[in-house]
Amino acid sequence: MNFECVRDCSKCCIEREYYPTIKFGKIGVLILPEEKEKIELHAKNYNLKITILPRIGISHEKSEGPTKIIAYQLMGKESNGNTCPFLDMENNERSPHGGYKCKIYQERPLACKAYPVIESSPIVLDSKCKFCESCGSTATNVDQEVESLVKIKNKMITDTTFVWRYATGIGDKSYKNEITTGWFLEI
Repeated sequence: MNFECVRDCSKCCIEREYYPTIKFGKIGVLILPEEKEKIELHAKNYNLKITILPRIGISHEKSEGPTKIIAYQLMGKESNGNTCPFLDMENNERSPHGGYKCKIYQERPLACKAYPVIESSPIVLDSKCKFCESCGSTATNVDQEVESLVKIKNKMITDTTFVWRYATGIGDKSYKNEITTGWFLEI
């Protein structure tokens, strides 16, 4: 069974989740440090305004925050954090997987290349993906997606003692009083 988007879906490019809780706000697409500059350049070339925030930081000592950022996140273009700024919903063209066209599809972040795989061993697919809902089992051709996820996981391995998570402060107006912004030490 080959993975492909359900026509006109692109749900993964539109809807963002609160993670790990509402307090942290919605998360964006994970961007590795070596991808950040390339994403910013693409945005400039397409004349797009983007927001890239920190996501995960590390430090060897307990302090006021991390000393190194090991992951960033590309936030959605809507005020509630939804909809990737590179998603072209105006155009009738489709991505190679069949969803709405991504303006940077060939050079999209590893996190996008890994989707819908959310765990590599055993393989677990995102239950919120419309294709995964309909196929009901692990697709057999997700080798490239698993490979991308493994690359991301390897970048997250660290020998530091402290890991920090960034709260985006972004989300739906109904949660305005619950959402915070800034660095939090993972315990």
